[in-house]
Amino acid sequence: VQLQASGGGLVQAGGSLTLSCAVSGGIVSRDAMFWYRQAPGKQRELVAVISPSNTTNYGGFVKGRFTISKDNEKNTVYLQMNALTPEDTAVYYCNSQRRWWGQGTLVTVSS
Repeated sequence: VQLQASGGGLVQAGGSLTLSCAVSGGIVSRDAMFWYRQAPGKQRELVAVISPSNTTNYGGFVKGRFTISKDNEKNTVYLQMNALTPEDTAVYYCNSQRRWWGQGTLVTVSS
C-alpha cells in the first residue's frame, strides 16, 4: 500500500487547509484510514480516523475544527482543517489500517 499526502503549506492563524492522501494498493472504502501529526520535539498523535462505514473520531485537540472524509471513487482521504492555530504546526501523516504510512506533509501556521 502506498499513500501520497499533499496539501500542506504555510497559512496564517485562523486560516484553513485541506490535506489529501491518495491511496494505491489499498481501498479506502474497505480500510480504516487515519491522519496523524507530529510537531517538532513531540510524539506523533492521532488527529482523525474514518472507518469503512464512515464513522469518524478525532483527537481531543481538534474541537470541531477538522473534518476527515474520503472519496471512494478517487481512493483518496481528506482532512479539512479550519481555524488553524500555531499549535497545529506539524508534519501530517496519513495512515492505512494503522499499518501503512505516507511520507507526510508539512503544515506551518504563522501567528
